[in-house]
Amino acid sequence: MDPTNNYPRPPFERQSQPWPGLASKMSPRPDHGETSYKGSERLAGRKALITGGDSGMGRAAAIAYAREGADVAINYYPTEEADAQEVVGLITAEGRKAIALPGDLRDERFCQQLVQQAVEALGGLDIIVSNAARQQARQSILDVSSEDFDATMKTNIYAPFWIIKAALPHLKPGSAIIGTSSEQAYDPSPDLYDYAQTKAATMNYVKSLAKQLGPKGIRVNAVAPGPIWTPLQVSGGATMEKLEKFGGHTPLGRPGQPAELASIYVQLAAADASYANGQVYGASGGSGQP
Repeated sequence: MDPTNNYPRPPFERQSQPWPGLASKMSPRPDHGETSYKGSERLAGRKALITGGDSGMGRAAAIAYAREGADVAINYYPTEEADAQEVVGLITAEGRKAIALPGDLRDERFCQQLVQQAVEALGGLDIIVSNAARQQARQSILDVSSEDFDATMKTNIYAPFWIIKAALPHLKPGSAIIGTSSEQAYDPSPDLYDYAQTKAATMNYVKSLAKQLGPKGIRVNAVAPGPIWTPLQVSGGATMEKLEKFGGHTPLGRPGQPAELASIYVQLAAADASYANGQVYGASGGSGQP
């Protein structure tokens, strides 16, 4: 399979949606592995909580985890219910337990409740995937309001802190925590001033926590995508000009699809990756990494 032409290439049509956007309304619709991902019981009996599990990489991870034998709880913003229910259907079709937990991650109390509800519904927890993120392109720092900045920090940095802190008492040796960083951590775009710094912070907290929790048998790693075709881009994350050419600057000449990262999320959670700790796995089509 030629990776340069196995998925859509730019130019893409201009399109926009209210934040946080729905994958089901994008054109072309993203591929999360709905028909392509085949499992092999690598996560049999595991119990995962995935934020942003309705679309993008979170959805790809949720589908893959279920097909690998895990029960999955997904969190998403309440307006994303339509996409979330598609994911619930895909998980249950594999005979796995699917728990839908809508809510706003910018609220500390909700993050604490989210973990507790996931633990109770799944009967435990041993995989945390912090994937939900907020990205809003602003041409100048002068255009970033304090409210914008706060919302991005709360979603991308505070929420993983609150969730991991609440989950830690439930995580036993062999558990895995997976963050989602970005090529923006290494090569920030000028119009993603606030988002880019959260992704650098994600890379850093992953490496710090890996050292802190490694002795307890809990591994902490991250995935660092490049340009991936998700609702993040069409709901304010990219300008119309950037959207038309999205991913075209990479050596593969196209954006990645969430399905192309699913196996990385599986690998970082699987027991046979037991020596991977404090790592950041890139998937950027050949650019954007150190």
